[in-house]
Amino acid sequence: MKIAIVHEWLTTYAGSEKVLEAMLAEYPQADVFTLIDFLPREHGKVILPRVVRTSFMQKIPFVRRSYRYLLWLMPFAIEQYDLSEYDLVISNCHSVAKGVITGPDQLHICYCYTPMRYAWDLQNQYLAESGLKSGLKGLVARMLLNRMRIWDMRTAPGVDHFIACSGYIARRIRKIYRRDSTVIYPNVAIEDFVIGNGPRQDFYFTSSRMVPYKKINLIVEAFSKMPDRKLVVIGEGPQFKRIKALAGPNVTLLGYQPFHVLRSHLQRAKAFIFAAEEDFGIVPLEAQACGTPALVYAKGGALETVVDGVTGLHFHEQTADAIRDVVHRFEELPPGTFDPTALRAHADQFSTKNFRAQFRAFVDARWAEHLATLAAATPSVTKAGMPDRSAKAREPQLARKELIHLVPKTASEGAG
Repeated sequence: MKIAIVHEWLTTYAGSEKVLEAMLAEYPQADVFTLIDFLPREHGKVILPRVVRTSFMQKIPFVRRSYRYLLWLMPFAIEQYDLSEYDLVISNCHSVAKGVITGPDQLHICYCYTPMRYAWDLQNQYLAESGLKSGLKGLVARMLLNRMRIWDMRTAPGVDHFIACSGYIARRIRKIYRRDSTVIYPNVAIEDFVIGNGPRQDFYFTSSRMVPYKKINLIVEAFSKMPDRKLVVIGEGPQFKRIKALAGPNVTLLGYQPFHVLRSHLQRAKAFIFAAEEDFGIVPLEAQACGTPALVYAKGGALETVVDGVTGLHFHEQTADAIRDVVHRFEELPPGTFDPTALRAHADQFSTKNFRAQFRAFVDARWAEHLATLAAATPSVTKAGMPDRSAKAREPQLARKELIHLVPKTASEGAG
């Protein structure tokens, strides 16, 4: 069995790349196709040897920095891959990967992180945050997103089976594509995190890339209004300067930090704060793996990864006031409410080992069904060794007889 895995782009080593690694661990013979490849070599020991082809976009000048502005070109680029020699195609998709072209004898399974959120239900939020709510640029952006929605819908039937990264995304797949999906949570590197040995320290913690939808600005604003409570923030991104301007003296922004610094803060913090509406949300689980409760916005994947009152607390509005309220509620709880070992046990359910086992079982089962379907479609062979054409010859006549009963009668026929 020849396997191709289609991944949108390799520019950073984040959640979807870790899922890709886990897929390759189960199917090391698979070839990887990606639109562009700028994955740092130190993170590519598993992935890079399997990358067999990038797209023509790889040769566009400055594409490493500007690829997100070329969304309009990506559907055309993804359709140029010739995957005809592969039996199984797996698309690792949050944007355009599922749009690869496959044939009737190929099996296409899509691991879907989300339908393109900026093209569908979160379009207005993305346009507002990008300054494209109105004006000529806004009109052009809306027209392009309209075309992306049409293309996205057109390519959905080319997927034989969808896997959703959460129940939340399964609902989005049903809403947008009108397709059922199986939920398999993405792998979290739980083994890289341990409960700290030292006592908890007097600070709250959050970590994220500083982009609008992560809502780090709301967390910083909330703590700037609580000067007696400390907040530490790790992460960088386009909004760093804006967020730094909001920070009071009790808020420390560390920018980018290496992994061991991130882990140390997760182990020592009183609680982790998470204000984004995420498809899944990995960092709250990493916090729980360190025995640290997570205070999260109760929408999206966080509803499935943080158990309210058991492994953390939920807040129900994306506002600074709601974040301040959940911090107050957290501090009013009696000591020992959140058992670090219970938090760790909960996080262990989302391990790489569990993901690999579930993903392998799903793919192998669908492949067996696919082979059975192909075998059933193969013409039977007569004793003389020739295909039995008689059954095939009768099929159109039988089909026509069956269709007669399905054609609605006209008004005059019904009257008779």
